[in-house]
Amino acid sequence: MKKLLPLAFALLATAAAASGDHTGSHDAAHGDAGMSMGTITKIDTQWHRLTIDHGPLENLGMEGMTMVFEVSDPAMLDGLAEGQEIAFTADRVKGKLTVTEIAPE
Repeated sequence: MKKLLPLAFALLATAAAASGDHTGSHDAAHGDAGMSMGTITKIDTQWHRLTIDHGPLENLGMEGMTMVFEVSDPAMLDGLAEGQEIAFTADRVKGKLTVTEIAPE
């Protein structure tokens, strides 16, 4: 019985983590917990990068700050402007912080 109790606890913890706690985790404006809000401060079309002044990036465990991101597709830069507010998703792609999804606000 002593060996079964830690095993049962580990199984319950794994199941809880896999199912996730989705209560209150959705972004009210977009319904997607992965989206963060930010303002574009610079667009670098040569190197396919955006500088974004953003709020917390929960999926990356980062606080709000201003930082440079690569974009996963250079076409994502089309129609964007400095000073524009955006909703975006960022992730680590090949070790680099990369915007993988973007939506103008």
